[in-house]
Amino acid sequence: MHDTLALLEVTDFPAISRKPLDTLQVNLGYKCNQRCLHCHVNAGPTRTEMMAADGIAMIPQVLKARQIQTLDLTGGAPELHEQFRELVSAATALGVKVIDRCNLTILFEPGQEGLAEFLAENKVEVVASLPCYSLENVDAQRGDGVFDKSIAGLQLLNSLGYGKAGSGLTLNLVYNPQGPTLPPNQQVLEADYRRELMAHFGIEFNHLFALANMPIKRFGSTLVSKGQFAPYMELLKNNYSAANLESVMCRNLVSVDWLGNLYDCDFNQQLALGLPNKTVSHLRDLLQNSLDGDEIAIADHCFGCTAGQGSSCGGAL
Repeated sequence: MHDTLALLEVTDFPAISRKPLDTLQVNLGYKCNQRCLHCHVNAGPTRTEMMAADGIAMIPQVLKARQIQTLDLTGGAPELHEQFRELVSAATALGVKVIDRCNLTILFEPGQEGLAEFLAENKVEVVASLPCYSLENVDAQRGDGVFDKSIAGLQLLNSLGYGKAGSGLTLNLVYNPQGPTLPPNQQVLEADYRRELMAHFGIEFNHLFALANMPIKRFGSTLVSKGQFAPYMELLKNNYSAANLESVMCRNLVSVDWLGNLYDCDFNQQLALGLPNKTVSHLRDLLQNSLDGDEIAIADHCFGCTAGQGSSCGGAL
């Protein structure tokens, strides 16, 4: 695999700093039941990295100490962590909103019986990966049979009230382009998804998030192999919009890896670009220290979040 950090380190991206922290995004581990081409964490079934019990126990303490409103759980497939449900219950007991970044097929994995019902009972917001509304495109990006299982997962969540008006159960979908292109207009694409998923499968959802692919890890390595890395970076830079700087996720979010180390975002985590403030480098440091006003670590991949309509964990900016 090609390491793209050396191609990204020298940058003319503008300096930015943090606003008050409102979201703790925790990567519980890299194990996943899928292995997707665009995955920026190289997750897959053979990965063994998982957060230890002491790290899990520290998360509710940090949520309380920093008065954080949102816990955003990711992976891999975060649900594969054996303490996933325990952590969700602890966070919701504090009144914290929990987001589960779910690949949908995990709902049918052995050992995950009752997962969908658990998510509904705890009013967990589900952010579900569905890179297209057609079988051919999804299976090409995520593997044979993934589309059918994903549709079944969405139908299961709908049956529990997810995506239904007035239910209080939020179901958002995530779109990633299949290649080195920018996502299309999020509002237009959301309308297409809503029409096609309802017409063919009776599926409802709340919002669609259109995310740009980052030139790092598996996707970045593929770009290098195909000679597309430089053109893709040129595309991102040519479509840079300064207006997106106000809303990029790193302004209000901190990312935590499976070892408890802190990063400005999930992408910096995968590039091992730690926080510039070295006195706050681990989850435990947040028990006593604030990040407000701190400098944010940047490199050329940051243009991926600011190109065109912008791209963040919550979709277009």
